Amino acid sequence: MDRHGNRILRLAYSYVHNMQDAEEILQDTLIKLLDSAPVFESEEHEKAWLIRVAANLSKNRIEYNKLRDTDELNDELVAEQRDDLTFVWEAVKELPDNYREVIHLFYEEGYQTDEIAEILGETGANIRTRLKRARAKLKEILKEEYDFGEQV
Repeated sequence: MDRHGNRILRLAYSYVHNMQDAEEILQDTLIKLLDSAPVFESEEHEKAWLIRVAANLSKNRIEYNKLRDTDELNDELVAEQRDDLTFVWEAVKELPDNYREVIHLFYEEGYQTDEIAEILGETGANIRTRLKRARAKLKEILKEEYDFGEQV
């Protein structure tokens, strides 16, 4: 966990774009390691094995989520009776992955930029820049699709 936990978590998150699922994938990967107790030739072999298992579990989770056909953001908005903001989350879905992940981690998960930087293995300045660009792109999308002009 200490050596490869963050790497596995970041990999899983890059697939599923959901911290809760990524944490479960990390846990499942470590359980598979304990259950199968493989013998590794080197630390690199161990790392490669863990990454391969985490990637496969991530792909399985994506398929599972498609079958469930649930949208976490919309479910939470409906639960909180914030239907009026559904259009914003729809616009967020149109953002490129690297922008969508920082918007989600910042606004939905409540992480600060330095915490996001730690999760994604980047600098705080890089995350703040990406968040600024994501907001600008989101404003552009909302302007075009919903004709909000300067109201956003």
